[in-house]
Amino acid sequence: MMLLVRRVLIAWISVQTCVWVLMLCLHSTNDAARLWFAYWAGAGSVALAGVRIVTYAVLGRLRHAGLNQRCVALVGDIGHLRRLLLNIEAAPGSGFRPEAVFCPRDDVSGAEIGLRVFMDFEAFVSHVREANVHELWLALPLSDQSTIVRFLGTFREDLINIRLVPDVGGLALFDGGLVELLGSPAINLAASPLSPAALAQKAAFDRVFAIFVLVAGAPIFMAIAVAIKLSSPGPVFFRQRRRGANGRIFSIYKFRSMHVHQQADGGLQQATRADPRITRVGAFLRRTSLDELPQFINVLRGEMSVVGPRPHAIEHDELYGKVIDRYIHRYRIKPGITGWAQVNGYRGETEQVEKMQKRVEHDFYYLCNWSMAFDIKIIATTLLKGFIHRNAY
Repeated sequence: MMLLVRRVLIAWISVQTCVWVLMLCLHSTNDAARLWFAYWAGAGSVALAGVRIVTYAVLGRLRHAGLNQRCVALVGDIGHLRRLLLNIEAAPGSGFRPEAVFCPRDDVSGAEIGLRVFMDFEAFVSHVREANVHELWLALPLSDQSTIVRFLGTFREDLINIRLVPDVGGLALFDGGLVELLGSPAINLAASPLSPAALAQKAAFDRVFAIFVLVAGAPIFMAIAVAIKLSSPGPVFFRQRRRGANGRIFSIYKFRSMHVHQQADGGLQQATRADPRITRVGAFLRRTSLDELPQFINVLRGEMSVVGPRPHAIEHDELYGKVIDRYIHRYRIKPGITGWAQVNGYRGETEQVEKMQKRVEHDFYYLCNWSMAFDIKIIATTLLKGFIHRNAY
């Protein structure tokens, strides 16, 4: 509903902007005209949004009461059909009401799913016509073209909406959503779950938020920089190569929290509790997560996001990519300063594969359920819970 309201408001504002520009070009504006135009544009926006919200609310109430519904007949294997039936049950306001299923390959009774189950094609077709079914959903694999063609041919003279709902759950990395490519429909099997519009919205928010933090936090940055310089010789910032969106390598910024040292043979060594390499100022910065603040520079440069899967050291990516299924797909979007895994306690040292597995599971949940509201919730949770955590050292 809110997506439709947003589209209507964008269209309305675009039209009013064009009218305003035309009025300026015709020199037909004065104080009274501008005032009335502002009232008109504002009142129109409220009215358009209000009418649609009220309409959706009324329709939702009617459909919850069993009115204004469309009967749906489903065709397919019982596993996929059960998932579709659960989706319908979870959204009573959608207006869909399951009527019957055609399930020729599985031995299932109507009592199991609470609907009439048909295994005979002709009997199912007769029932669909007699029950005044509005929708026929073909929950079939893409390879079952003969059955799809058979149903299309059978109902070619009937005013029934026939929709293909293929089962790509076992193939698709995320939700297998339908997109349009050059006018042709396509199903995402392994692609970023965020649309270009969503990515642009997220990037705009990131830049604005990063500018605010960098400007408002400038005194804190200066104080930390002075403390680091006084605590031990070396640079203020620590840079390390990390993997970003789509696997691109970038340098992540942090406040230096360790003494300057040579990397030991054998690869990257994670910080541990009471690590002798960490300075006293660095211990405070790591415990409070203030060492992460310079990453807002990465956000401003477009290399990171405020919220997203945390970027790990490249050595860890190579290690965990071999033992955790689909690990690399965390990088379908920009990595973040905070994330769903972090606010749920999965941060700090990952001395066990199971800990990293939990992080990845939370990252995938975030990717599949992203919204601006979800990002704001994670930011708010990060602020409310504070930056201090028992695993931050």
